[in-house]
Amino acid sequence: MKNVAMILSGCGVYDGSEIQEVCAALLALHQAGTEVTACAPSGDQMHVINHLAGEPAAGETRNILTEAARIVRGDIKPLTELDPVDFDCVVVPGGFGAAKNLCNFATEGDQCTVHPEVEHFLREANNVGKPIGAMCIAPVILARLFGPDLHPDLTIGTDPSTSAMVENMGANHIDCDPAETVVDEANLMVTTPAYMSAPDIGTVFAGASGFVEKLLRLCR
Repeated sequence: MKNVAMILSGCGVYDGSEIQEVCAALLALHQAGTEVTACAPSGDQMHVINHLAGEPAAGETRNILTEAARIVRGDIKPLTELDPVDFDCVVVPGGFGAAKNLCNFATEGDQCTVHPEVEHFLREANNVGKPIGAMCIAPVILARLFGPDLHPDLTIGTDPSTSAMVENMGANHIDCDPAETVVDEANLMVTTPAYMSAPDIGTVFAGASGFVEKLLRLCR
């Protein structure tokens, strides 16, 4: 049985992990017979969004780990307690939280920095040869961390402005349909557009299925 670390960024598309993407990946991983450990970094979210109004909720603060626990029924660990050596691969779902809480791409674009806990874990995972999969906007984290040195093949779909920033960070962006996957075997990275361009939940689940299959194939 393969062990998978899934890094979450909160709960809800506008300020955390995209719930449907997380569920799609979890279902695909379950059907593949893996054991998933959900985790998240510590600290407060960038902000809180009222998902009904689509606007920031004034005066509210929420913790990334506490909010992420909502998606996985409380079965989650602080990222700092995990060691990449204990896992076969890593999955990072999308949602604006990936670009607001796991890094600050949402505000800084290709000049962004990555949350220190996330950076440490992903660099260590790469150092010890663990495949990393990222969905939706989350591949920008891989571009920021590994673009300058490894120039990995990545996708965020087909959005020209975002793909240009991925290229500016040193990665090689490949346009990709929402249900498809880009695999960089040399650098052990797998990415899929999901809701960056998917029109519906069915496409997201189809994409997650292929994404997980290809990611697990890279596990040693």
